[in-house]
Amino acid sequence: MSEERKPHVKQHKTMAFSTRCLAEAAVLVALAQILSYIKVYEFPNGGSVTVAMFPLILFAVRWGLKPGLLACFTFGTLQLIFDGAYAWGWQSMLLDYLVAFTPLGLAGLFRRKRWGIYVGTVVGCFCRFVVHYISGVTIYRILVPTEVLGISFANPHLYSLVYNGSYMLANTILALVISALLYVPLKKYILAQDLVK
Repeated sequence: MSEERKPHVKQHKTMAFSTRCLAEAAVLVALAQILSYIKVYEFPNGGSVTVAMFPLILFAVRWGLKPGLLACFTFGTLQLIFDGAYAWGWQSMLLDYLVAFTPLGLAGLFRRKRWGIYVGTVVGCFCRFVVHYISGVTIYRILVPTEVLGISFANPHLYSLVYNGSYMLANTILALVISALLYVPLKKYILAQDLVK
């Protein structure tokens, strides 16, 4: 009789694990969406400095690559719908929202690593920058020559590097600082030590 119940108990634990993952994804993606409205600085052609990336990276580091990528893709979709979607055609919507935020989930590659939140932040943010850079070179090049931070640019590659690099570097630093401040009090949570193995 007890042996018959074992598969049922195992299935229940798996279902609870998935339910918890989805619940945390919903909460942290919603938190990221709310934080995205609190902008430290906003650039004229899109791109802003916020702390919104931290909850996404935190979720990815806790749950791994696939859930992280899915949560970050969901956030990108919400940004496209609710954040005004500054875009230059459908290609820009695709690259700057749906594709650009998804790589933040690559932080999930460093799940349960003691230093994973830091390396995951750098990797995820760098990959997001690469997508924005490609968008700047291929789609927004129509805007050059233009001025960024008081400097006039005629080269779309340099323009995209400086423009996208400036706010992405600030966002990366912000996420790293928050990670450092919260690492000790949230260490068990960040390293997913509270989850069933």
